[in-house]
Amino acid sequence: MIEINLLPGAGKKKSRGGRAAGRGIDLGAFAASIVGKVKDPWLVGGIATAAGVVALVGMLHVKQTARARTLIERQQKAVQDSLRYATVLNEKRKAEAQRDSVLTQLNVIRSIDNNRFVWPHLLEEISRALPPYTWLTSVRQTSEPVSAAAAARAAAPARGNTRTANRRSTGANTAAAAGPGADTMRFQLVGRTVDIQALTRFMSLLEASPFVERVDLTRSLLVIEGDKEVTEFILDARYEKPDSSLIRRVPLTLTSAR
Repeated sequence: MIEINLLPGAGKKKSRGGRAAGRGIDLGAFAASIVGKVKDPWLVGGIATAAGVVALVGMLHVKQTARARTLIERQQKAVQDSLRYATVLNEKRKAEAQRDSVLTQLNVIRSIDNNRFVWPHLLEEISRALPPYTWLTSVRQTSEPVSAAAAARAAAPARGNTRTANRRSTGANTAAAAGPGADTMRFQLVGRTVDIQALTRFMSLLEASPFVERVDLTRSLLVIEGDKEVTEFILDARYEKPDSSLIRRVPLTLTSAR
């Protein structure tokens, strides 16, 4: 029997629909197999662990990146502050060096200025204490004279810690004001007298002076001067810095000669 298909496209559509239906069945089976595998507890645990590790790594990466950015900013700020503070410290050291130099020069000048009146006071006290019939043949300093270099070393402020340097500078100023070496200055008197009691009185008057201390008789002997026996004596003494209330200051006036 012969059949004639009056709708030639209907068969093709049907066959396409069958293939599509076959594909749907295959996809469902695939999905079903995956669902069946996912129901395995070990697989679920592995997937969850992997997901947790990925999330943890991502969080740590973000945190470390932010921390690194913060540390870089702090480093840059610290470097800038260090440069600025280094400049300030250098300027401070220069200022302190200039201050110390000026203080040293002022202390040297002050020490020289204070020591220049030592011998005038001593000579005045010696002449005032000298009794009658007694005279001096020599007056000299026996201690080492203070030089400008020694005065500078004594007046130089200490360096180092700021507070310690300030305290030592104050002490150096006080010592320089008193005159470095003035308190330990020793001198010797060589003279002659016709009366041994005059020598004793001379030593007592020197000891009573506020500028003289530790008067010792080093030697005394009889010598002939002008056909007469006189006593030659040698006295050692030390300068004493008196109290400021005992120092008299007299204005200096100059008169022009006509």
